Amino acid sequence: MTATSTRRSPELVLAPICRVPIDDIRPSSENGKLYRPAQPNDRDILEMARSIEDSGLIEPIILTADHFIVSGHRRYQAARLAGLREIDCRIRDYRKDDDHDRFMCELREANRQRIKTRDEIMYEEAAATSPDDAYAELVQYRQHAARVPVEGEIIRGHTKRAEITKAKFPLLDAIADVLDARKEYWPISVRQVHYALLNHPPLRHASKPASIYRNDRASYRALVDLLSRARIAGIIDMDIIHDPTRPVTIWNVRQNVQEHIREQIEEMFKGYWRDLLQSQPNHIELVVEKNTVLSIVKPLAAEYTIPITSGRGQCSLPPRRGTVERFKTSGKERLILLILTDADPDGDAIANAIPKSLRDDFSIDESTILPIRVALTPEQANEHGLSQSIEAKTTSPNYQAYVERHGSDAAFELEALDPADLQDILRTAIDNVLDIDAYEYEVQQEKEDASFLTDQCYRVKSALGSVDWQEDDPDVL
Repeated sequence: MTATSTRRSPELVLAPICRVPIDDIRPSSENGKLYRPAQPNDRDILEMARSIEDSGLIEPIILTADHFIVSGHRRYQAARLAGLREIDCRIRDYRKDDDHDRFMCELREANRQRIKTRDEIMYEEAAATSPDDAYAELVQYRQHAARVPVEGEIIRGHTKRAEITKAKFPLLDAIADVLDARKEYWPISVRQVHYALLNHPPLRHASKPASIYRNDRASYRALVDLLSRARIAGIIDMDIIHDPTRPVTIWNVRQNVQEHIREQIEEMFKGYWRDLLQSQPNHIELVVEKNTVLSIVKPLAAEYTIPITSGRGQCSLPPRRGTVERFKTSGKERLILLILTDADPDGDAIANAIPKSLRDDFSIDESTILPIRVALTPEQANEHGLSQSIEAKTTSPNYQAYVERHGSDAAFELEALDPADLQDILRTAIDNVLDIDAYEYEVQQEKEDASFLTDQCYRVKSALGSVDWQEDDPDVL
């Protein structure tokens, strides 16, 4: 047997089994560089977690003496999802740092047999399912649907919107300019329009020189009212303005199964996303203080496949725990947090509180956390010529320290930044923390994946092309 044989050594297989607390197990960062990291939302991981819940962990995980995973990253992730506190492991007789070459050799050999070609992945997905199981999966997503009370309400009174007079034209024209300048980012929120108007304030009423648009309740109410009237009158399209704080859920229902199958065939493989950050040495996440800038930030985060947490102020514990879990399962060396908040005392507090919570509440080593305040800072506000959009809150416990550093009039909201400027700032920050060569490699691999999927889609559609759909009978496939 040569030294390059792919057979596992007897010691690797027959090492004694022992129980190890799951929190003491350490994913290997090298695994994420060589192979796709195990992610908690992978379909295979979810299926494995359900199997572990039913039958337990059948195949133990293999660890080094210092508890780094040699074989079993996916089983480890599934066991965490299944809620196991301890798992069966086989412990090797060396520490990773003491014999890194040996560790890398065993890591490659342990993974070699589980790597499959794309064709093998396609074929092994074809598995029979009983009708009862299929129906159970079909209705599972509905189980959390909200219950609605039967009682109705009587509609009382009548609402008649006032016509838009010429006196409102200066404000209406200014609104139109803001919307046109942000067409690439539609839909946008009323708050985004409000803060954009503050940079070049129009008159709220043409014949009243003192009615300059300001950052006050009266101006905001005037904006809300005029936007409502303009949309009802058809001057502004309804879909241009949205309210991200009041989401609407619509169920993706179909009239029959034939319609569903046709749509699925048409959309086949189009939902594939490659993890473009899987080769990065660091785990990167984006934290945004408020939902109202998500429409600006989300496209850029999607381009790089960076997770986003929108805190709507201070993040609660579940989103912070989610960040911790993603970092731990990534096996990466460092957690980089790119943080976007208002330039005010509360924004400063948020930028400090999140990494502090990860350290103090979730026991993440401070040396592995790198928080970066991407925006907004008073210096950036001055650089981009922003007018003060908010008053620093005197009730904030961080008020005095903030005023001492920046002054009482240096308070600005994220929405005041032009969307293109905010994206430029964020893109620069992302590029500064990326291994660009590794990122471009993953982009190239995604292009090759897309080509492969297109070919597979063509093959499937060609095979189904001979099927008689019997369009006159929707119950026959």
